[in-house]
Amino acid sequence: MLRGRARRGREAHAGTGDDPLDAAQERRVRAVLALGGVPQADLPDGVQQVRLRLLERAASGREAPRDVSAWAAVVASNLAMDWHRAKRRQERLGERLAALRQLEHPSGEDTSVLSVAVAQGLDALPDAQRQVVVLRFYADLPVRSIAEQLGVPEGTVKSRLHTAVRALRARLHEDEVV
Repeated sequence: MLRGRARRGREAHAGTGDDPLDAAQERRVRAVLALGGVPQADLPDGVQQVRLRLLERAASGREAPRDVSAWAAVVASNLAMDWHRAKRRQERLGERLAALRQLEHPSGEDTSVLSVAVAQGLDALPDAQRQVVVLRFYADLPVRSIAEQLGVPEGTVKSRLHTAVRALRARLHEDEVV
């Protein structure tokens, strides 16, 4: 890093060591997040996200913002909006899954045993694999939509689906459900 940039970076958060946010800036970020509707339990994560973005900005070689406090407040506001969007997506997914469950009326002991086994198998999958399985087979989204929503290539979605389905199939055979 150039000396001038390093000096400007130190001046931007004078005396705080490696922490890019001073105490007043951190309080402001917390306040913006809280006023933006982020729950109290998620505030530390939000503050860390602001710190991370400031550090990433410096690591990429860009200059520190002229007013770190204002910049951090805008980033915190954007994080609060992102939090609400994610919450709405989760709620819509939950509603879609609930609607699917209401349409399906399992009958017989075999169906309930299979349902429990599949649920346990889903719980055992890594988060990324479970996410694509639920979006593809429960929310009935096409691979292209899943890729767009997750911001990953279609090939990644297909690979995760393949790996997850293979793991679920193996588990159901091990448990002698199918």
